[in-house]
Amino acid sequence: MISAEAVSDHSRPGRICQGQIIILIAIVLALGKFILPESLIRPPNWLVWPFADWINWLFDFIKDDLGFIFVTRAFAAGIEWLLDVTANLLYGRNRWPRLGPLPWTFIAITAAMIGYWLNGWKLALLSGGTFVWIAVMGQWKWAMETLSVIVVAAPIAVLAGLLCGIAAWRHRWVERALNPILNIAQSLPHFAYMIPVVVFIGVGPKSGAIVTIIFAAPPMIRMTLLGLKKVSSEIAESGMMSGANRWQLLWQVRVPSARTEILVGINQVIMQCLAMVVLASFIGMPGLGQKLLQLLQALKIGRSVEIGVSIVLIAIMLDQCSKAWVVKEPKHFEKGVPWHERHRLKLLWAGLSCLAFLAAEFLPLADQIKRTQALTVYKQIDTVVERFIILADPVTQWLRGFLIRNVLIPMRDVYLWLPFTAVLAFVAGIGWVIGSLRSALICLAFVGMIAMTGWWDRAVITTYMVSFAVLVVIAIGLPLGIWASRARARARLVLLICDTAQTFPSFIYLIPVVMLFGVNDVAAIGAVIVFGLVPMTRYTIEGLRSVPPEIDEAADMCGAAFRQKLWKVRFPLALPTIAVGLNQTVLFSLFMVIIAAFIGTQDLGQEMQRALSSTDVGKGLVLGLCVAFIGLLVDHLILTWSARRKVALGIS
Repeated sequence: MISAEAVSDHSRPGRICQGQIIILIAIVLALGKFILPESLIRPPNWLVWPFADWINWLFDFIKDDLGFIFVTRAFAAGIEWLLDVTANLLYGRNRWPRLGPLPWTFIAITAAMIGYWLNGWKLALLSGGTFVWIAVMGQWKWAMETLSVIVVAAPIAVLAGLLCGIAAWRHRWVERALNPILNIAQSLPHFAYMIPVVVFIGVGPKSGAIVTIIFAAPPMIRMTLLGLKKVSSEIAESGMMSGANRWQLLWQVRVPSARTEILVGINQVIMQCLAMVVLASFIGMPGLGQKLLQLLQALKIGRSVEIGVSIVLIAIMLDQCSKAWVVKEPKHFEKGVPWHERHRLKLLWAGLSCLAFLAAEFLPLADQIKRTQALTVYKQIDTVVERFIILADPVTQWLRGFLIRNVLIPMRDVYLWLPFTAVLAFVAGIGWVIGSLRSALICLAFVGMIAMTGWWDRAVITTYMVSFAVLVVIAIGLPLGIWASRARARARLVLLICDTAQTFPSFIYLIPVVMLFGVNDVAAIGAVIVFGLVPMTRYTIEGLRSVPPEIDEAADMCGAAFRQKLWKVRFPLALPTIAVGLNQTVLFSLFMVIIAAFIGTQDLGQEMQRALSSTDVGKGLVLGLCVAFIGLLVDHLILTWSARRKVALGIS
């Protein structure tokens, strides 16, 4: 019997030849553009379908005719009530004066005790120190506005994701229905989530909370499904033999056994919540994100840095605490251990909390630090930044001018010059070479849908920005990853930096590039490069470090030099993992390009922001789907190639 791999290898030359023929047709179409009719150069009117009008009609029908707006308003009212409670507790909205606000010292002590319980003194210092910094810098109200939404949105997203994941695990048809939705949802840019919420709910904190819940739930669904699938049949059989019914078997056996994956999902939910809450400032969400947006628009770099440091500290704290929760094992006490020993940390927290409340009664600074009493270093930061900009200005001016005149504008013009039929043929040919006829049709469908939306030129500009940024990221991240992988300590340090940088909300990456390059395409692409560098470097290191040591030893025994061993042994084996990093880099770059439209690009992101400001849900979703189709196209090609490469290398 001939194996599937053998059949695949046997058909590979023919498949590549067919794909190359289609690529050749694409080249002929591009070179022969001057004799092509206009309908083959740009999508003709008859090809453009009014998707936005249809979506708007559907939303109006659901909202008005079906009365769904009353359901959304009722849900929003419940969310708003929860937000009122958390807002009053954290920063005092004066709805229920007797409940809050809590003293900042109490919250800092509580955070420190949670950090200590999770992972000792270092995490306690990070957790407590974050809130001390926020209070001392006079950013308490803005930070609590942000956290009050996360405190509401994260548990709801976790619960919704957990229930959907359980339903997908229990019913195969639910999983099949959810998979394409989750694929598209995790490829949609942040703004695409905001527009429908604004249409149904309006703007403000409740809209920010709802869009955060919707955005953060997908990773929880995936991790819950993965965790439940990994529970071995022996564990389930042991539960059944113990007399557990289906409900007990699920909640007392399977879900606890999937604890690690579920807690990883919670970590992802928390980080996604922070990322979206910061960006939800575009729809009236108050807090650190809104303040940062205002300061960046006014080019106040010093104050932007202060706010950025607070957001970064919150991100690192939440990430480290949730990761520590993942690996923390439940602690069990033997019988006979005194009650005060078992609850030592709780008693210490209660005592310190009482001291905090007592101090807040007599010392106003222990309760709330007003803006006039806060420390600030923005003037010193502005001075340093101004001096740095003066020193770097000749280089940045030259680099900006060189890139715009000699690289970016010519590259954009070439992309826009290409006939859309040539692009369709080229993408189909690449899909055929990498995969098969099915892959070619999938790729053709993704690009064809973009052509049918009427946003071809904007999508091309987005693609040019992403492709240039990804090329630069590869040129930097690949050598950096190779260099770091050569020594264990070096790899550990670079991975730590990557892990830390990956927790930053995307808005933060705009600060240094705006500082250096101002508001233009170079700054936008610079932010994309910095943002996309993290996964490329990380996966290069992990791919090279994961090569089995016995293969290295075999290469050494054959007399291979370091360079030969790297490029002929280790690098080919690491390529599938590096390809995953490239895939993540493209997706990260797409998201960042859309966010960077805030500083003045002319791509899909700029149109999406206009759709958001005019609450045009049809236009916004169509633009978001264009971005998703670009991401899904790259995702399909890279994953298909990676899977075939693993089969060829015999890697499971």
